[in-house]
Amino acid sequence: MGNDSAQSPASSASSPSSTGTGSGERPVRVLLADSQAIFRTGLRKIFALEDDIRVVGQAETLGQALAVVAKFPADVILLDADLTTNPADVISQVLKRAPELRVILLVENTDSGGTVEYFRRGASGLVSRSVPADLLVKCIRKVADGETWLDNQGVNWVLEAYRTQATQLTAPRTRSNLSDKELRIVGLVTQGMKNKDIAQDIGTTEQVIKNYLRKVYDKLGVSDRLELALYCIHHKLLHEASAQAAATAASVAAVSAAAPDSTRKV
Repeated sequence: MGNDSAQSPASSASSPSSTGTGSGERPVRVLLADSQAIFRTGLRKIFALEDDIRVVGQAETLGQALAVVAKFPADVILLDADLTTNPADVISQVLKRAPELRVILLVENTDSGGTVEYFRRGASGLVSRSVPADLLVKCIRKVADGETWLDNQGVNWVLEAYRTQATQLTAPRTRSNLSDKELRIVGLVTQGMKNKDIAQDIGTTEQVIKNYLRKVYDKLGVSDRLELALYCIHHKLLHEASAQAAATAASVAAVSAAAPDSTRKV
């Protein structure tokens, strides 16, 4: 194993333009990232029987997985969730390196929270390590064609999560109860600014901005920047911030206008 597991297997050394079907269509290029050599060997044997699927790279560690993603152009990666303690974060890392790559996560088991987070991060498929060979082959073909692969239980979890989110985003609400500084930070976040840039703009540290955002998330019942942006759109939160700013400016102007001439600058 060792270094060989991060290289393109010999079975994929032929030209990418050739196919076993003679149709001239390029086969689905697959990367295998799994810590168990015997499991990877079994997968290669399964895919070797398919004319339209070719393994172009493999890895046995997380570091090697990220390396093959960057090195070998592929359509699909079969990614072992056990390569890391945070599979959702790894999905983001993989897609950052290869945005067009479609990720199928191999799991021993999962729950509703994990399933929803994996797809929120960009996974295209979720399959059990014990999936029958014919279903795995079908999954790869479907995902390569742009479809999503998930069992019925997973579909129910994802739908329920988005129903809950939609209800929270559109439900009638009272005033957001955010402070002026929190509203200012929200406004900068929705402009696409990073925490570091927001900290510089406001004159504080990046950690302070993170602390503010955690409080904002808790107050509004959102979990990330995307949900925060959607919340702002549905509830016109930034309109509220603009109205508050306008009211403050009007108050200052009114005080200035009422002050004696001797106290005003010209």
